[in-house]
Amino acid sequence: MLDSAFPITFAAVRKKNVVLENVPVTAYAAEGKALARHDGKVIFIEGGVVPGDVVDVRLSKNKKDWAEGKAVHFHSYSDKRVAPFCQHFGTCGGCKWQMLPYSQQLAYKQQQVADHLQRIGKLELPPMEPILGSIHTEHYRNKLEFTFSNKAYLTNEEVKALNGEIPVRPALGFHVPKLFDKVLNIDTCYLMQEPVNLIRNTIREYAVAHGLTFYDIRAQQGWLRNLVIRLCTTGEIMVNLVIHHEDKENRIALLDHLLKTVPAITTALYTINPKGNDSIFDLEPKTYFGKGYAEEKLEDFVFKIGPKSFFQTNTYQGEVLYQVTRDFAGLTGSEIVYDLYCGTGSIGIFVSRNARKVVGIELIREAIDDARENAARNNVTNATFFAGDVVDICDDAFFAHHGQPDVVITDPPRAGMHEKLVNKLLEIAAPKIVYVSCNPATQARDLALLDALYTVEKVQPVDMFPHTHHIENVVLLKKRVNN
Repeated sequence: MLDSAFPITFAAVRKKNVVLENVPVTAYAAEGKALARHDGKVIFIEGGVVPGDVVDVRLSKNKKDWAEGKAVHFHSYSDKRVAPFCQHFGTCGGCKWQMLPYSQQLAYKQQQVADHLQRIGKLELPPMEPILGSIHTEHYRNKLEFTFSNKAYLTNEEVKALNGEIPVRPALGFHVPKLFDKVLNIDTCYLMQEPVNLIRNTIREYAVAHGLTFYDIRAQQGWLRNLVIRLCTTGEIMVNLVIHHEDKENRIALLDHLLKTVPAITTALYTINPKGNDSIFDLEPKTYFGKGYAEEKLEDFVFKIGPKSFFQTNTYQGEVLYQVTRDFAGLTGSEIVYDLYCGTGSIGIFVSRNARKVVGIELIREAIDDARENAARNNVTNATFFAGDVVDICDDAFFAHHGQPDVVITDPPRAGMHEKLVNKLLEIAAPKIVYVSCNPATQARDLALLDALYTVEKVQPVDMFPHTHHIENVVLLKKRVNN
C-alpha cells in the first residue's frame, strides 16, 4: 500500500492491482468515469465516486500516462453528494449518477459536450446553449428489457449471510456489469412508472411457483429468456415475453395469469428465440392479446410502435429534442428536407408541417414500413420514405426526381456516420445540416470532417437520461458562404 503522500512514483508501480491511497477526485471524464491526477498521470476511477471524494483506488490498468481503477475505500465524501433513491444502486449498473444532484449532473454533461467538440473536433464553436434538463428525473423511460437467468447475482452482504452456502436462485432483472451470466433480481425500478414493477414481479413469482425454467446462457437451455415492457404516455402498455422454445400450455397459463393480474396491459406478445443471442430483430413476435403494437404521441402526432420498432426511449424529452431539431432547421414551408437514419419516420413527420417535402431514408426495411404507416396515420402527404443506404440511393437520378435538399437532418446511432456518408453530405452540399447525436464523441469526429464545407452555428445539449452519463446533442451546421 502507498502512503497518503505518494512517496513511490508511478514509474515504480506500473503493475496492476496497485492500491493508491487518499486520492482526491477532481472531475468527471468521458463515459461517466471520475478523474484524478498525480505525478503527471491521469487516473480514471469507477465505483460511484464524486468530485470532492477522497478514495483509495485499486488499479486495473496501469499505463505510462494514465491508469484505470476502482474505488475500494472512501476516506471522506464530497459535500456534493446526495443519497441514492434506489435499493439496487451500485449493483445493477444503471443510474450510476444517483449520488449526484441533478444540477451537477447537467453541469458535467454540458462540459462533456464542450470537451468532445473542442478536443476531438477541434472546432470553432459559438456560445453553447444551456443544456435542457429532463422534465422527469424518475419514471422517464417508456421501454425496459429485463433478462431471465438461472443464476441470480448475490451481493457481498447476501453471500456473507449465507455462510458460504450459495444456492442457485433464478432471477429476473438486469445483467450485472461485466458478468454476462449473472442477473440481479430487481424488486423496484424507478426508470418506468407502474405497473412495470408489478408486471415483472408477477411473472417472476408465477414462474418460480410453477417451476418454469429460467434461461442458462452458458448451457443455452431453459425456457424464459427476456421480458420487454413498453409504457406509453397514451396509457398503452405492450409486453413481449421472449421464450427459448414453444411450450403452449405453460405459455398460455403464464400470459393469462399476467393479463388477469395486470388488466391495464393493452397488448401482449411472445417471441420464440432459440438462438445464441438475445436479438429479436430477425424473429417474428406473435400477438397473444390486443392489437400487437402500441401507440405513442409526440405533440399531436401519433406513432405506431411495434415490438421491434425504435422510438425515443424518453417520450417527454424526445418531444423536446425534436422541437430543438425543428427550430434549428428554421423551416418556412418551402424547403425540401432529407431525414437520414429516419427510423420509423418520427423526426421527418414531426417537422413535416413546416416543410414543402420530406424525404426519409433508412437502412432497415421494416422501419420504413412503419414510417409510411405513421405518415398515413397522421395525414402527412408530403413525406416519402425509402429503404437503403444513403450513399447508394442519393444519386443524380434520385435528386432529379425528388429535388436537392435545402436541409439535411441526420440522427445516426452511437457509432456516428460512416465516412462515406460524410463524404456524400459534402458532395450534396445542402445549405443546412442538423446533426442529432446520442454520442458527442463520434459527432465531434464527423463534424471535424464536415468542417471542410460547414461552420457550426448552434449547439444544444439535451439530457434524455437522468442519473447516467449519456447525453444527446443537436448541432446546426451552415454551408460556408465562400463555398
